[in-house]
Amino acid sequence: MPQISSLRLLFSSANHHALLTSPLIPKPPLSLSHLFKIKHPFLRTYTHKPRRLLFAAYSRKPKNIERPGSLSGSRRRSSSSSKTENKGKSAMEESSSSAIAESVGFNKRRAEGKDKNDGPRKNLQLKVRKLNPVNTISYVQILGTGMDTQDTTPSVLLFFDKQRFIFNAGEGLQRFCTEHKIKLSKIDHIFLSRVCSETAGGLPGLLLTLAGMGEEGMSVNVWGPSDLKYLVNAMKSFIPNAAMVHARSFGPPVDSSGATDELFVPINDEVVKISAVLLRPRYSKVSKTTKEGSSELDDSLVGVNHLEKKNSAERMQSTAEFALKPGDLAVVYICELPEIKGKFDPKKAAALGLRPGPKCRELQLGNSVQSDHQDIMVHPGDVLGPSVPGPIVLVVDCPTPSHMQELSSIHSLTPYYSDPSEQSKEMCKKVDCVIHLSPASVTCTTEYQQWMSRFGEVQHVMAGHQLKNVEIPILKSSARIATRLNYLCPQFFPSPGFWSLPQLKSLPSVSRGPSEFSLPASCQVITAENLLKFHLRPYAQLGLDRSGIPEVTSRPKIIEDLITEIPEIVDASEHITQLLHHGNNIANGGSMTLQANNVVIEEPWLHETVLPSCLEGITREDMEIVLLGTGSSQPSKYRNVTSIFINLFSKGSILVDCGEGTLGQLKRRFGIEGADEAVKGLRCIWISHIHADHHTGIARILALRRDLLNETPHEPLVVVGPRQLKIFLDAYQKLEDLDMQFLDCRQTTEASLKTFESGENKDVNGSVGVQNDQKDGSNLFAKGSRMESYWKRPGSPADASAAFPLLAMLKRVLREAGLEALISFPVIHCPQAYGVVLKAADRTNSTGKKIPGWKIVYSGDTRPCPELVAASHGATVLIHEATFEDGMVEEAIARNHSTTQEAIEVGDAAGAYRIILTHFSQRYPKIPVFDETHMHKTSIAFDLMSVNLADLPMLPRVLPYLKLLFRDEMIVDESDDVNVATAAAI
Repeated sequence: MPQISSLRLLFSSANHHALLTSPLIPKPPLSLSHLFKIKHPFLRTYTHKPRRLLFAAYSRKPKNIERPGSLSGSRRRSSSSSKTENKGKSAMEESSSSAIAESVGFNKRRAEGKDKNDGPRKNLQLKVRKLNPVNTISYVQILGTGMDTQDTTPSVLLFFDKQRFIFNAGEGLQRFCTEHKIKLSKIDHIFLSRVCSETAGGLPGLLLTLAGMGEEGMSVNVWGPSDLKYLVNAMKSFIPNAAMVHARSFGPPVDSSGATDELFVPINDEVVKISAVLLRPRYSKVSKTTKEGSSELDDSLVGVNHLEKKNSAERMQSTAEFALKPGDLAVVYICELPEIKGKFDPKKAAALGLRPGPKCRELQLGNSVQSDHQDIMVHPGDVLGPSVPGPIVLVVDCPTPSHMQELSSIHSLTPYYSDPSEQSKEMCKKVDCVIHLSPASVTCTTEYQQWMSRFGEVQHVMAGHQLKNVEIPILKSSARIATRLNYLCPQFFPSPGFWSLPQLKSLPSVSRGPSEFSLPASCQVITAENLLKFHLRPYAQLGLDRSGIPEVTSRPKIIEDLITEIPEIVDASEHITQLLHHGNNIANGGSMTLQANNVVIEEPWLHETVLPSCLEGITREDMEIVLLGTGSSQPSKYRNVTSIFINLFSKGSILVDCGEGTLGQLKRRFGIEGADEAVKGLRCIWISHIHADHHTGIARILALRRDLLNETPHEPLVVVGPRQLKIFLDAYQKLEDLDMQFLDCRQTTEASLKTFESGENKDVNGSVGVQNDQKDGSNLFAKGSRMESYWKRPGSPADASAAFPLLAMLKRVLREAGLEALISFPVIHCPQAYGVVLKAADRTNSTGKKIPGWKIVYSGDTRPCPELVAASHGATVLIHEATFEDGMVEEAIARNHSTTQEAIEVGDAAGAYRIILTHFSQRYPKIPVFDETHMHKTSIAFDLMSVNLADLPMLPRVLPYLKLLFRDEMIVDESDDVNVATAAAI
């Protein structure tokens, strides 16, 4: 990797020539200067000429590291130089652009998708445990994912000393495990009670995280009903096959009319036997999806043991009349621990002629042996006391009343009922605990409660969406940070959107708890709480354990602790309030300070830029940027993965990137009903690239929108993204309908949009966008460029005209939202990586003056590149990734990311009014490392931070106070499951 040093240069027309001829400065290749000439007709909202530019000078060129212009020969540079002199561009603009072009390197092979370090491992380690059935500790525990946000089903952990089993992996499971120090590397098996976004939304990220652990990576066994194959096929578009090779399904195909009243046994070892009973809804509509078919899992139907098989011809006839669709199947899991052998009686053994030794051990293990002194066989029952039956736990997911009809009549569950009329008591298996994942709409019905009562004296744990859990944050660390930020600056960090209990009582989707149940007194029913345990072993501890339930920390307590820790924060909060309320009356420029308790906070406002014209007469109902997730790679305690919510208020909203847990973050910001309204109001979702931290939350968002608008006339939602995203979505829609229309990012580049506007389709082979990109000078993928081979890969759209109806739809949707354009542009990160420009329509004030619309630019993941600088010209807000700190340029180049300073340089070169830095590595759990000197128009993003357009002038002024808030925080906060070396791998 290159050795890098930083030089600060003050560019002006007077010293331009001297700088370019200095032997210390690498000469910018003039042949690339045309890439920085702004040719976007609506990208001129605000013009600013940067006064100085920081760039890096390389001492040597490493292998696979490209610098823009490195492919250009001297003859081409000479030719281009003569043309450049006639362009009329100012020397300062030319110098700035050329300097960035020369100074920025990138990993070419990674950008082309050929970096061996990014390639999937062929073989991942599948953990093999040495089991110990004797003296083991075992319990089931509620992992409260989604309990507070109601966005996903909770998970259930079945714990043994040497094995871990998790039931369901909804969104947020990784982040939850990091928060509560549950080691992902210890998980052996994941079981899905249904295959849908609600129960499996966190599975892709979990598989990728395990695959990246250690030097060789890890894999995990994944189990589910037969429609698991649809999810696996969808994940193949972005997850290495080695991570999913142990995904197995059980039961007949979803479109089969065969009986489901069978007991499938995926796990049966000396520690536990886990059986599965399939539930089908009695009345299901005929599905077109199942008729289309899809490729099968390599190992889709494993050879599981069929414990029992009952005659259910009547039910077969009923289900045969209706074809099921994928996602309809649900599962009841039965976890049975082996019986505890009675105590060995040495006196009885001696009386039967046995000497102390190995034979006594064999009897304790359940094996018969030959007597040493008598001609008889000694059996375990001859020398052991009475055995204690092993504990039994059921995990029940009955999602609809239609499934309830099936559940109440399944014969496979008969041995687990306590009703003596069904069978003899000798055949009855005593169930100790039933965990209900079923929703309140099912559990509150008389039929369901009658079914519950058939288990007799058993502990029922209601783990569906329960009312009492909504007020209790599951992620306490991030909730604490959010509360502290809200105290400091409520305008940029609004309080979380959770409702109080009285307000929530009107929500039909939330159960009010066990008080609604009419069950016999012998049935114990409790509401699940986060980290609630039910002990199974040792047998003496059998029962509930609330000791691990986190204490509820109130907002006043968090604020009290904050003031005790940082007394100056009180004055800081008051000062910020004054700044925000009176900011428009404060003269631009100059310096302001706050002195409290001998601590001075300086605000380095050197030559503050003039207010851009697009902010003239702006109101608080025009636009708001909500940073839902600001971390990179994988969710962490304090930062979720990338997602940006552009709130247009009454005109709807746009979602830019949609990492795992995006819906949960919406719920935390706007509340349960507020988030539902936000999802219903979505106009478009735009995805930058196929890496999991940017798109795996999209299925959950689309599925919720489908359900919310089910009874309302509406159009499918437009999703704009790279081509690989369409492959994923098309495959996933065989599992559940997402109610969306897809547009390739290439069809929304400026060149493609010009072609659409003119109605011309000049190339039936789908290369219209490429040809026009060459004409426009944005030639990252142009003929002869180092990225041309990628652009020509198979799978390109066959005919650009096929996108015209969707482009017309997108244009209309944007117009209704008050937007003039959504423009994608290529960036340097991985194959098909893009940034995006959102441009608001011009408006007219009360005097008839035309006011230009605001402009937001989002970089996606990228190295600094000419296309990004060009697209960001005059941006009102540039949201730029800043994965690494300034001292980690080599790492940034290797991963094709940007450093903090590089992001600021791009904004300065483009004349952006405000810069928001995001997508921080997990090395910086709370606040990244930055040099405050160069942040005069820049802000650091935090999860749930909300930036209203009307507050943009004051945005950078909050930064010094944020530094005060986090002054004592460690730079690196390594958890057990976070490999910092790979934290920015995506």
